[in-house]
Amino acid sequence: MRRLSPITALLLAAALAACTRADPALFGEPSPLAVPAGTNVVGPRFAAGPDGNIVLSWMQREKSGATLRFSALDSGEWQDAVDVVTDPKMFVNWADLPSVKPLGGTHWVAHWLSRSAASTYAYDILLAQSTDQGQSWGDPVRPHSDGTPTEHGFVSIHAQGHSAALLWLDGRKTGNEASDDPSATSMTLRSALVGPDGAVSQEQLLDEIVCDCCQTDVAVGADGPIAVYRDRTADEIRDIYVSRFSNGAWQPGAPIANDGWKIGACPVNGPAIDAQGDLVAIAWFSAADGNPVVRTALSTNGGRSFKEPVEVASRGASGHVGISIIDRSSVAVSWVQSDKRGTNAINIRSVTASGRLGRPQTVGRTDLVNLYPQMIRSDDMLILAWTDEILDEPEIVSIRVPILGFYDRRQ
Repeated sequence: MRRLSPITALLLAAALAACTRADPALFGEPSPLAVPAGTNVVGPRFAAGPDGNIVLSWMQREKSGATLRFSALDSGEWQDAVDVVTDPKMFVNWADLPSVKPLGGTHWVAHWLSRSAASTYAYDILLAQSTDQGQSWGDPVRPHSDGTPTEHGFVSIHAQGHSAALLWLDGRKTGNEASDDPSATSMTLRSALVGPDGAVSQEQLLDEIVCDCCQTDVAVGADGPIAVYRDRTADEIRDIYVSRFSNGAWQPGAPIANDGWKIGACPVNGPAIDAQGDLVAIAWFSAADGNPVVRTALSTNGGRSFKEPVEVASRGASGHVGISIIDRSSVAVSWVQSDKRGTNAINIRSVTASGRLGRPQTVGRTDLVNLYPQMIRSDDMLILAWTDEILDEPEIVSIRVPILGFYDRRQ
């Protein structure tokens, strides 16, 4: 065997170290990305398909209800808007958002929320399907069959075979006023499949007591779907839980971290998840003991275990997080933070798999308090969108942020 000289060995060791010790990603300056949405709109939401399609959906307010619309990203630009449905009973809210989701090929689905009674939070989930990439839509179905005039929302959707798999907050027990037991009156977390023919199957109760109005999220990794949500205990501890889909069912949720956030009401501040192969990344907000913090935790084994959480932001952070995997060794986290100008800043920051932090960067500002910015990666760009008021008219702002020195190390 040929021996390496000492100098050659040192150079080789340095090169290997440089390849395995990833630096936090840096981001360039944001630039506008025009959205064909007009004014009097709310609720932008991103969705990505398994073939890389990226879709932005939103609600166009009408005199009664709203129209669900979407635009597809093509060659780095948002294309002409397409209408999905106009529902005079559509529930319009800044936090509980509808979606348009490519499941694969020409099969897309869309969901929205439709009022079922006069009560403020009485609404159902409706799901429609398309076989021509959203150009036409079939009749909607409900994934839940309880028929109660209660809240059903905060939906996450992923593909499971040829079906749409839905995860949602289900309030069928919240109308029970005869009990003081939180487990008898609480919000629940449920799931079901909707087949291409509209048939609903495999309904499951994942968690019998969860936070009332925090967003859910689902990503699909190498070992299958992984869900994140804000749990709730009888003692009002509302920490973030993770559930993996295994052996044909969702497994019992477990805390991603024991933050111990005790709060007697829903903070409307759900977690976010992204996955690529064995890399799974989760971001969330907590304010245990009155200390606001945004954290992220990464798994390199498909979500079977997670590394110690990393603190991404603290003082002034108000959460409403997003997360996107950049490559095999780093992620980007977005969040909202109150700044010294008296406005809300939309910030991003990179985190490596080893826990190293990039510098925080402000990519947008707004005077709005109730907003839930969206973030997704598209090749060498981060795409973000949020609702803002421009000349007192609500509009959707979208930007692109270059990932500097980007190359796709996942190939």
